[in-house]
Amino acid sequence: MSKKQDLKSLTRKDLISWFKENNIQRFRAEQTFNWIYKNYISDFQEMANLPQKLRTRLKTISYITDLSLKDRLKADDGTIKYLWELIDGYTIESVFIPYPSGKRYSVCISTQVGCAMGCKFCATGMMGLDRSLKAGEIVDQVLKMEKDVEKNISNVVFMGMGEPLDNIDNLISAIKILNSDQGMNIGARKMTVSTAGVVPGIKRLANWEKQIGLAISLNASNDKLRNKIMPINKKYPLKVLLEAVKNYINKKNRRVTFEYVLIKDINDSEKYARQLGNLLANILCHVNLIPVNPVPDLNIERPSQHITEKFKKTLSDSGVNVTVRKERGSTIQAACGQLRYIEDKRGN
Repeated sequence: MSKKQDLKSLTRKDLISWFKENNIQRFRAEQTFNWIYKNYISDFQEMANLPQKLRTRLKTISYITDLSLKDRLKADDGTIKYLWELIDGYTIESVFIPYPSGKRYSVCISTQVGCAMGCKFCATGMMGLDRSLKAGEIVDQVLKMEKDVEKNISNVVFMGMGEPLDNIDNLISAIKILNSDQGMNIGARKMTVSTAGVVPGIKRLANWEKQIGLAISLNASNDKLRNKIMPINKKYPLKVLLEAVKNYINKKNRRVTFEYVLIKDINDSEKYARQLGNLLANILCHVNLIPVNPVPDLNIERPSQHITEKFKKTLSDSGVNVTVRKERGSTIQAACGQLRYIEDKRGN
């Protein structure tokens, strides 16, 4: 018996093709796509305008990813963290982030269960990698959060659990689905992929027609230090990484964000700020300084506000555009570097 197809992992174009291959009329594909993305429906039996015979057949040969909500925590600033259970019992987290203007609603979503990158300041990196998410599992995080908060999601950042460019095929499919004007209609420019520095993936995004934003988790100003806190640097050192970033900027004509997590007594000295300024000179970029968020089991601390401001000033004086990220959701372990799955639900 052939494996069932997840319809939520298909772009609109691929969904129409799949229906055609199964001798089902195109307009039924359009109706199904509308049920999924306009009505948040994942149960064929609730698709009232599909004939019962077709609904039964679809259930036999396909399914629609439907994440199960296991926990929901809300911070005083309105940030909400969700714990989702996947069909195989693994769990992932994602975050809804409202902005004071009331006109922007962002979500931070995961692309993998765990992460293979092993960054020394990240809770997810402590877990190792269990598996990558399917496109439907990536997309459903956005759908479920939008339905829960009853707000149109305006921005998507692929900065949750996992390395997005280590799952690039499913990432690209998910972006196409989220971007579809027949689906969620989230602008490509309103989506940002954050990477630890997977150079082949950066090159692929540079050559892709979608105007996706790119953020690089940098966190060090020289190879020796970056090798220590980000093992991926041994494979793609700074020179190679920055060449790929410059190529991306040239192809897209877009500014790139460099994320720099400030860790007390590790990478927060004035010397490193000067090095960083020299490293990023003449690159169209913005630096986002992130005082490290507390992670249980990791012996790391954030620098004082004075040290953070001093680092920022030194970098700014070198001509680099820089800001300090406003902390959101740290009280519920929803901030940068804090996401992880809470317990093993697989029954092992």
